[in-house]
Amino acid sequence: MYKLVLVALLALTPWSTQAALPDFQPIVEAAAPAVVKILVESEAQAMPSPDELEELPEYLRRFFEFRGRAPQQQRQNTGSGFIISEDGYVVTNHHVVEGATSVTVRLLDRREFEAEIVGTDVRSDLALLKIESEGLAVLTIAEDDVSVGEWVLAIGSPFGLDFSVTAGIVSAKGRSLPTEAGENYVPFIQTDVAINPGNSGGPLFDLQGEVVGVNSQIFTRSGGSIGLSFAIPAVVVQNVVMQLKTSGEVTRGWLGVSIQDVDRDLAESFGLDRPRGALIAQVGANSPAQNADLQSGDIILEFDGQPINTSSDLPHVVGLIAPGSKVEAVVRRDGRNETLEVVVGGLDAGERPSVSGRMPDAPDSDAIFGMILETADEEMMAELGLSGGVLVLEVAPESSAAMAGIVGGDVVTRLGSSAIQSINDFEDAVSRLQPGQSVAIRLIRQGAPLFLAIRVPQAEQ
Repeated sequence: MYKLVLVALLALTPWSTQAALPDFQPIVEAAAPAVVKILVESEAQAMPSPDELEELPEYLRRFFEFRGRAPQQQRQNTGSGFIISEDGYVVTNHHVVEGATSVTVRLLDRREFEAEIVGTDVRSDLALLKIESEGLAVLTIAEDDVSVGEWVLAIGSPFGLDFSVTAGIVSAKGRSLPTEAGENYVPFIQTDVAINPGNSGGPLFDLQGEVVGVNSQIFTRSGGSIGLSFAIPAVVVQNVVMQLKTSGEVTRGWLGVSIQDVDRDLAESFGLDRPRGALIAQVGANSPAQNADLQSGDIILEFDGQPINTSSDLPHVVGLIAPGSKVEAVVRRDGRNETLEVVVGGLDAGERPSVSGRMPDAPDSDAIFGMILETADEEMMAELGLSGGVLVLEVAPESSAAMAGIVGGDVVTRLGSSAIQSINDFEDAVSRLQPGQSVAIRLIRQGAPLFLAIRVPQAEQ
């Protein structure tokens, strides 16, 4: 009896072993003709000039002089890509064709075409190529987003093994993988699909055979797949490809703020029910954020109708908005939610985002929250771009300040909703706080803005 019940339950469950696994063969048959192998040649690393050789130690100089007798050869690299139009536009990764002197596109039927690089975008790691042909097989870039747990399929040329097929599921979405420049404009799709060197630039498919992502990165300790692969989502691909095709470069939405995550203590100090949002640590002068009256200490909870759960979500959303667009931002300010109208600015392809804001003169004081404070001299204020603030000279061990993470050399510019331009301002702000209350304190540390949460002690320190 019990066995019969168990069998019946298994038959009804979605994870039943009787459930049919997806058949990828139709997708592969239909899509493979539009997937390509990218063959790239680039200049070998340049030899040092005679003047540079003279500056090297003797043993290194002999090494380079010996190598210099051999003819310099081209470096060769391979990657993957896919065709998006019958007249020959091909999508791949920026890093696949970076520094290329020639690019060849090879089709499944072994035909080869010399490719022109229409444009590349280092921030999204995407590139658009063009080959001269007509009537080519093409792939469709999906309009809809994928879901975590959904089956996905990759076709590419890992380690030069042409047109290999691997499959897996979507492990997570919206992964933040900042570039070496600290930029973070791509909400990567994480999968466990086996992706290896040579898969870069190849398509990631859903079960409808549409491209939901472009394989771009892997996390590995061995050089091969360990089940942590990352793809550029279709919404980013659509945006970047359209701009590269139109103008050869990409312009992104820009807000002009420095932001940080909200932890549990900061959430409590700002009156949030849980940690969420992007906390504005600094607002750039003459930036779209300043023009919209966004302020340091605001927490952006929604932007253009999209929820902002962590600080990394904000550049993902803002970057896809066309410059000049007027959108709404929901911010947490002084314990209340407010809606502001923001006209998004533009960040051109060659520009680097920067925030150079000015923050809010000051007598000595006894320790407050365990901090010895002093007036910061004018030279320091000028160097930090501040018009006022209080310098932390020393922090007592196990004090409220120490437990909050404040260290000597920090400059306090805000406590709660009060701007701090002097120690008197700081004392006045402290006098309005309640024992046990958690309050946000804004600091400048090594030139960078930072919010921390400090708890008001129950007894005088």
